[in-house]
Amino acid sequence: MSAEIPATGAPSPAPPPEPVRVMVPSRIGNLGVEFVHTAITRVVIAPTGKEKKLFYPLSDYEDSDFLDEVFGRISEYLAGARRALELEYDFGPSGLDGFARRILKETARTPYARTRTYKEIAESSGRPDAYRQVMAVLEKNPLPLIIPCHRILPSKQGVGKYVGGAARKRWLLKLERESLPPVG
Repeated sequence: MSAEIPATGAPSPAPPPEPVRVMVPSRIGNLGVEFVHTAITRVVIAPTGKEKKLFYPLSDYEDSDFLDEVFGRISEYLAGARRALELEYDFGPSGLDGFARRILKETARTPYARTRTYKEIAESSGRPDAYRQVMAVLEKNPLPLIIPCHRILPSKQGVGKYVGGAARKRWLLKLERESLPPVG
């Protein structure tokens, strides 16, 4: 079989690989996790409607050490037994611009059980006055849990918005605080 050659003479690029989409139950609701090869490209907390139909239960897949490892780590994290997921991810399919990627990479540097503000992330991302943009990017984070946007708070009171809802954000923050060993 020959590759289709466009008028420019260069071979046409190969289509991107079809993602694998898996749904698993969790302590914060169903999680839809999308993979391309071994990289997570998207996490959807409690998908509904058409989006829910894109994901298939883990039981639909043959035994996979890789999937078992990924979902084992997520389960351990949500049980308070793991602090770092240490999973490969890829922003490529999300279509994020460079600044959004910087925001998410800076957010990923926020330590377990610690919080930062939208303003601190904006400053660390090189645009100190862009805290509203930081908030907008984090509200659409394609990789919640993997990129811990729940750890980023407004400068004023409250927990701010979260892709999985404010109640889940509060639950995740409490889980992390309570799973730390006592000081002293």
